[in-house]
Amino acid sequence: MARANSIQEVFDNMCSVFVAEKAQSDKATIRFEFSGDDGGKYWVKVDHGTCAAGSGEPPEATDMTILCNAEDWLAVSNGDLNSMQAFMAGKIKVQGNMGLALKLNTWFKIGA
Repeated sequence: MARANSIQEVFDNMCSVFVAEKAQSDKATIRFEFSGDDGGKYWVKVDHGTCAAGSGEPPEATDMTILCNAEDWLAVSNGDLNSMQAFMAGKIKVQGNMGLALKLNTWFKIGA
């Protein structure tokens, strides 16, 4: 994905960086809640090799929620901030199934 200029742009292009073969046996819905100037609610749904993403409330119950400042997630998405380092520094918080957070880096070419 080319460099994103906004969180909306990140989620508009999220499925274009999805690696379907890495998620063939997985199913999850993930909510993202961003604070800050470009904040808002977004979601990603992975269902056995398919991807859907959008803004607002997710279409179904979520398995995990990521809480983060929009500026930090934009930096992660553009490859300017390592997601694991951001998590360890407390910039990214995860609620729910923590194992899904690790799979995000496999399912999506985040920062690519």
